[in-house]
Amino acid sequence: MQFLSERILDGGVVEREFLLDDFPGILWTPPAASPAAPVPLILMGQPGGIGLRRMHPRLASRAQSSAAQGFASVAIEAPGAGERPPLPGAEQVRAELRRVLGAGERPTDDLIDRLILPLVEQAVPEWQRTLDEVLELPEIDERVGFSGGVIAVATRLAVVDTRIRAAGLFAGSYVPRVTMDEARLVTIPLHVLLQWDDEGNDRGMALELFDAFGSEEKTLYANMRGHTGVPRFAGEDAARFFSRHLGTPAG
Repeated sequence: MQFLSERILDGGVVEREFLLDDFPGILWTPPAASPAAPVPLILMGQPGGIGLRRMHPRLASRAQSSAAQGFASVAIEAPGAGERPPLPGAEQVRAELRRVLGAGERPTDDLIDRLILPLVEQAVPEWQRTLDEVLELPEIDERVGFSGGVIAVATRLAVVDTRIRAAGLFAGSYVPRVTMDEARLVTIPLHVLLQWDDEGNDRGMALELFDAFGSEEKTLYANMRGHTGVPRFAGEDAARFFSRHLGTPAG
């Protein structure tokens, strides 16, 4: 991991951009983090295809909120996003999806697989590689949570990496059938946020996935309004969830 820049945000949060192998990322740490007092880590997922630069204001805001609770946060550029090369065939699959949705049809399982699985197959090892490196930093504790999307990526990661203790997921996106199978193997505590009127996602599939998760503790928070209508208190609920499971008292 090569750190490229460092700056101090409001509240003393340290933001460091880095390059790991061939993908960039950003690490945020609260001012209290130190080798003598290491802090838990949140892996911040984001929608596929948008890119760190465009997402930076939202990611930084989420990181600052997490820092106020005593957490460090890290985000990485998703495969095919930002300046990374596009995933093979991705544009063709997205065009096909737009055509299907425009016609009022439901995407086939094959289309969903071709859209999502290449992202999952590449993103999950990159998240694990990131976690290997960040956990080597003396100011970062071994308590790890995942927050955000893509939910198929988060589901696979929760199955294959036992370092993740809890996950706060953004529901609603299309998921491959294999993700439904993998969900039954997820046992960590889950906090799942669903925007009930999200016009671009499949509510029924989101509910089916939530039902499939094998966790004994799983909570679904469904709010009215669309994709951008997430209420402010939803973030407060998520903060309390991570505080319970990563061992940091909520503010």
